[in-house]
Amino acid sequence: MNKPEIFFLNNPNLVYSLADNQSNQGTLRETFFLNQLRVLHKINWSEKGDFLVDDKHTFEIGGKNRNRKQITGIENAFVAADNIEYSQQNKIPLWLFGFLY
Repeated sequence: MNKPEIFFLNNPNLVYSLADNQSNQGTLRETFFLNQLRVLHKINWSEKGDFLVDDKHTFEIGGKNRNRKQITGIENAFVAADNIEYSQQNKIPLWLFGFLY
């Protein structure tokens, strides 16, 4: 067995209980996104972007200043951004994925 490149806990709340106030905001965002979509969708790691959903949609997860640089040129690519209230072009508020669970 090889050491995994990355792994996610089932729930972002578990990160707080294990990290003692040293939790990484990016890890929390990605864990939340994965937790909300994994119930009804197939989620894979993506070389470009953070996640490949249903072998069709690529998502880059980040804060409000996250841009499309990492997913430029990819069809069906979106940015799921934290700390924004509404969608603009292919940038979707991260909180909206909470309604999928």
